[in-house]
Amino acid sequence: MRVGIIGGGVAGLAAAYQLTKEGHFAEVFEVAPFLGGQASTFDVFGGRLERGYHHLFVSDTDMTELIGELGLGDRLAWLESSVGFYHGGKVWDFASPMDLLRFKPLPFLDRIRVGLWTFILQKTKSYGKFENITAKEWLSRRMGQRGYEVIWEPLLRGKFGEYYDKIGMTWIWNKVTLRVASRKGAGQKEYLGYPMGSFGEVIEVLAERIAQQGGVVHTSASVTQIVESDGAGTAMDVKLEGGESERREYDAIIATTPSYVFTRLVPPMPPDYQSKLEDVKYLSAVLMVLVMDRPFTNKYWMNIADPGMPFVALIEHTNLIDRELYGGKHILYISNYPSRDSELYQKSGDELMDLFVPHLKKINPDFQRSWVIEYHHHRVDGAQPIVGTNYEAGIPDHRTPLKGLYLANTTQIYPEDRGTNYSVRMGRKVARMVMDDAAA
Repeated sequence: MRVGIIGGGVAGLAAAYQLTKEGHFAEVFEVAPFLGGQASTFDVFGGRLERGYHHLFVSDTDMTELIGELGLGDRLAWLESSVGFYHGGKVWDFASPMDLLRFKPLPFLDRIRVGLWTFILQKTKSYGKFENITAKEWLSRRMGQRGYEVIWEPLLRGKFGEYYDKIGMTWIWNKVTLRVASRKGAGQKEYLGYPMGSFGEVIEVLAERIAQQGGVVHTSASVTQIVESDGAGTAMDVKLEGGESERREYDAIIATTPSYVFTRLVPPMPPDYQSKLEDVKYLSAVLMVLVMDRPFTNKYWMNIADPGMPFVALIEHTNLIDRELYGGKHILYISNYPSRDSELYQKSGDELMDLFVPHLKKINPDFQRSWVIEYHHHRVDGAQPIVGTNYEAGIPDHRTPLKGLYLANTTQIYPEDRGTNYSVRMGRKVARMVMDDAAA
């Protein structure tokens, strides 16, 4: 069987790997000059660093197993994390139940209430009861208005902007259960996984394995349209770097593009499926990566619960990963999720630095811009789908109405959130779906 795959991110490569592993031909087309999508890397002082921060939770078994299959298992390290919470001009430890009990911005009884309901969330196995209620409504009712306003609302606003009060409670349920699964020992310390050659090494070896198994992976290759013929979508017009546009035919096509890109490639779909593609909303990711000559804080992950701050989180990569991998330099990610038409999205790297530096000094008064040796500015479109109530009912099927055409993108990862682990799982799942349909 011949399968064309649009997108050389983790999902597309995982699908190609599974298909070629089982004796089929897969051809991947990635429009960027590099592979990996949101997990792609660039060079920093002799090391490879992800454009957007990445790590694995203990529950991320799909990616962990794939890393082992690729012979990179010995490169995967599990490291103790550290979590901070910036509120009221102070950084609070926020990694364990005891840290919550010490969190004085909330009255003691409110801390107990938040802790009790968080524990109940951790023990809730099914998300069905959360599908028709917003996180705002559920959290403020169960954990109290003060608990919601101090802890949860700033995080929801930072992550989802104007949509903060529309987010379904299932999204919060997943975040809570995911973090707890990565805690170990009596102190409930969190451990996170990272491949010491970077996720870029995993992607590179994955692409090599696809080629060894008879597949082909193209970069700087665009797909301009998927062509319908007799109710099937198994041909597409492609343009390789430096070449002319040509039509290629396959037994099946898997598209891993965001839904708004997919709608531009395909003929109009039946109304019910088309509406599921068009109704989804996305936010972009805007990331500044600071390479510094000294540490900014002693925390790996810091949530920012201050509406006056122009960023939602600080991830100090080298407080988890050995900085010697990057020539002894310190790496700090500054994270945001704006819409594409926002002022923040439109700013240049220099403009973002001018905006961020005064606020960074509020968190660490000693910070000076001279600490920054260099910075890198990245934008990722279609990074975060808006996950509202009853979200599951609006997820488009992987099997599209066009025979032989399949969709696999982040809007279909649910109740889990987007991430490399779930992209691997989805890519391999859709590949098996293609093979099962062909066999049937």
